[in-house]
Amino acid sequence: MRAALLIVLGLAIGILGTVPVMNVLNQRNPMPKAVMITMGYHMHQLQDELKAKRCDATASLGQLQHMQAIAGDIPAAFPNTPKAFVEDTTHLQQALGAAVQAAPADCPALAVVLKPVGHACQSCHQAFR
Repeated sequence: MRAALLIVLGLAIGILGTVPVMNVLNQRNPMPKAVMITMGYHMHQLQDELKAKRCDATASLGQLQHMQAIAGDIPAAFPNTPKAFVEDTTHLQQALGAAVQAAPADCPALAVVLKPVGHACQSCHQAFR
């Protein structure tokens, strides 16, 4: 009985000690999560413009340019990743470069340039999330 109680007590203490340690380990490099959250924010802004059918050319181009700049930070945010991840990042950067070059002036044009960007994001998330 005493041994069982000590085992249960040891497990409880171990679990309670693991939670703070895991939190500290997750907070040591906030860059990867910050990059993905920021990319998601800009993508959702563009998708909201499409849903509302209020596609301002200047605002859309600004969002795309921000995404292009952030996509350049992805390799640095995720060091020592597989080659396939680097290739997906390159596809995203190319899609965003083409989107910025196209400079969509209205909602149909924005929808066209967002399709390859969304596909690049989706393929990477399916493989590496």
